[in-house]
Amino acid sequence: MPTEILYGVEVALNGLMAGVLYALVALGFVLIFKASGIFNYSQGVMALFAALTLVGIMEGQVPFAHLINAIFGTKIHHFGWEVPALLAIALTTIVMVVFAWLVQRFIFRHLVGQEPIILFMATIGLAYFLEGVGDLMWGSDIKTLDVGLPQGASFWIEENTAFLGGEDFYGFFIDKLDVVAAVVAAVLVAGLVIFSQYTKQGRAMRAVADDHQAALSVGISLSFIWVLVWSLAGFVALVAGIMWGAKSGVQFSLSLIALKALPVLMLGGFTSIPGAIVGGLIIGVGEKLFEFLIGPMVGGATENWFAYVLALIFLVFRPQGLFGEKIIERV
Repeated sequence: MPTEILYGVEVALNGLMAGVLYALVALGFVLIFKASGIFNYSQGVMALFAALTLVGIMEGQVPFAHLINAIFGTKIHHFGWEVPALLAIALTTIVMVVFAWLVQRFIFRHLVGQEPIILFMATIGLAYFLEGVGDLMWGSDIKTLDVGLPQGASFWIEENTAFLGGEDFYGFFIDKLDVVAAVVAAVLVAGLVIFSQYTKQGRAMRAVADDHQAALSVGISLSFIWVLVWSLAGFVALVAGIMWGAKSGVQFSLSLIALKALPVLMLGGFTSIPGAIVGGLIIGVGEKLFEFLIGPMVGGATENWFAYVLALIFLVFRPQGLFGEKIIERV
């Protein structure tokens, strides 16, 4: 097989792996929008905050240490212990559940029945507030996240695919962390689909999304459903934060991954969990292949804008996305 084709296949495979990471962020958007009709602008910051909290707990860092030291003149930074990764993940999950309760208790409980734009603006304020709290709690320096996930190239894949090409081809370069992320995303999506379709709470979430007031009238607790859905979105944000943080470090630019999730949502649909995965894969493969095939002809750097141009095309011809529900209004 020609070496150029093999390199193209390798680029596509790496695009699939990148698409999985995009999809993990998009899942949080879908969960909240599907259950409450709220476009959660703060989802990317939630991933950042979850990753910062996980690193802080693992390293035994004192929350708000810089603020405490500035007020009381102390020099404390760490408790002097380290927490195992699995325990730290469990504790961070509890933190995200508490965060979900606080969001419902102090923000969205007072916005029931308001226009979608008001709810959207509330999530923008929440994003900036959460980013500031994360900075105060854990500091703004770049952190290394190591929860024991395998990283680096998979030599097994390289060795077992080298025979496909000639002397200039050494096998497919696939990052082991990307493979783990793909498996985790598959399990996560399967679990969320089962929960949404076959559990009482999942059906209640869909009812709340259709009509807040009607859901209240049939005895569905809006407060419980919103805490539940924000908790699920917080857990998805934690998973995305772990994968992205382990790959590129935990830094405040991590919150910008939400911007790459927007084209994913436009392709897959804002109300479809499987659509988030398919949209992520399309974006990941598309931008990598476009850069590989067309990038050299136009000066490169096409990955920065390809996803948004593709999303714009979808908005023109199929605004509900591939898997979104088509809205028909009778007048």
